[in-house]
Amino acid sequence: MSGTALLYTDWLDEMEIIFESLLNGLLMGSIYGLTAVGLTLIFGVLKVINFAHGSILMVGMYAAYWCITLTGMNPYLAIPIVVPLMFYFGYFMQQFVIEPVFKVEKDVREPITVIIVTTGVWYILDNLALMIFGAKYRVVHTSVTGKLFELPGDIYLLQPKVYGFILTFISGLLLFWFLKTTLMGKAIRATSLDRDAASLMGVNQYKIYRTAFGIGTAVTGLAGCVLVPFYSVYPSVGIIFDIRAFIIVVLGGLGSIPGAILGGIIVGIIESVGAMYMPSTWTELVIYGLFLLLLFIKPTGLFGSKHDF
Repeated sequence: MSGTALLYTDWLDEMEIIFESLLNGLLMGSIYGLTAVGLTLIFGVLKVINFAHGSILMVGMYAAYWCITLTGMNPYLAIPIVVPLMFYFGYFMQQFVIEPVFKVEKDVREPITVIIVTTGVWYILDNLALMIFGAKYRVVHTSVTGKLFELPGDIYLLQPKVYGFILTFISGLLLFWFLKTTLMGKAIRATSLDRDAASLMGVNQYKIYRTAFGIGTAVTGLAGCVLVPFYSVYPSVGIIFDIRAFIIVVLGGLGSIPGAILGGIIVGIIESVGAMYMPSTWTELVIYGLFLLLLFIKPTGLFGSKHDF
């Protein structure tokens, strides 16, 4: 084989590897986006950053893990069980832990005290999980764990990530439809824009807060179900995704659901393709650099605006 032919073959192999990395980054990035959707929804309505978001994801992952382990069911059949449980977990957490603070600071648009409360919830949930389950890394073995889809050109994609990608876009579209067309969705958007005006129109703002927090927690529970088939579960697992979620939400625009998914995809692609050419620490540097650059150029994020929805 001539030197030119060898160079061409090497170039094709390189392109296949890059394309595979792009696809894997797209898949994992969409799941990152799903973990951030709940956070951006809660911020869009309640106007507070939920520092317990990663711990809530951890709770969802443990719920999915035990549901699958104890019953032996397909990991995706656990979704109809875990998601409603997580909705009520978030609903009652908002009602009994966060709502009292809102009532005390009802004249404050963005109650800072709630940040302290959610930080406390973060530490409580993580340490409770450590006390109950120990520090052991748990891996669930399912019918899709370790399975691959083979595409032309020797490109391999992890099946759970592909299913996660599909579930991300289905849930994102359903949530967007819910917020735009249903009566409750319109009430959530109205409360997000002006809670006092919404209250004058007969909207119970505290019920809306509970519902929005419950929906955000349920979506985070869905992300936990998606992650469990290929990701280890342990008490501090939420910290990794918590940091990612905050970056993604700012990149996409605070309160923007499409922005959260797109931001997740951007981070996933940088992480996947960057790992081919640089150490993981440099990949993190690129992600944080992009994060800071966007804050300077467009502080509201890619899809951010003065309104949240």
